[in-house]
Amino acid sequence: MKVLLLVISILLIIIVLLQSGKAEGAAKILSGSSDLFARRKERGSELAMTRITFILGFAFFIICLVASFS
Repeated sequence: MKVLLLVISILLIIIVLLQSGKAEGAAKILSGSSDLFARRKERGSELAMTRITFILGFAFFIICLVASFS
């Protein structure tokens, strides 16, 4: 169980680091010209990365809950 948790943790870190950064959006908020919250559809690899991140995060959460009860 701990090995699986470790593998999912490492994969989650890698996937999050591979995603496109939102730092330029934070800079625009400070300067006042923000379109950070504008509706925009994710497509292609960006959508796949978001879905993989969600799945890995959910798996991490569930495994942590199961490990805490056992």
